[in-house]
Amino acid sequence: MTQKKQFKISTPRGSVYTSVNKNGSVTAKLEWAPGFAKQKQQSFSNAQEFVDSECLRYMNPLTPRLTGFMIKSATLGTVIGSGSIEYLAPYARRQYYEHKEKAKWFETMKASKKDVIMKGANRIAGQ
Repeated sequence: MTQKKQFKISTPRGSVYTSVNKNGSVTAKLEWAPGFAKQKQQSFSNAQEFVDSECLRYMNPLTPRLTGFMIKSATLGTVIGSGSIEYLAPYARRQYYEHKEKAKWFETMKASKKDVIMKGANRIAGQ
């Protein structure tokens, strides 16, 4: 069956168009622009790197410190962009859950800085 293009919308991300068959049925088709997926993937990776580094930065003053080793262990144990913050200090888990004044410092940081981090990540991801 022969198809005729009836309606087309083009953007830098791709095109959407409809076509009408001889029998009158309408088909819609979406075509992504070449390179769009790669560009978006890079934007999302950059946003994840931002989130990871901002979490480390905002947790720094909230993390218990005697010598500063635990903060350094987070910097060394975290692969920026992985989406996972890891502490190399063997006592970090216990400190996180049982410290008298500064337990659950990630949750404390998230409660006060979540919106700022999300706003920055959205800006970087282009949303």
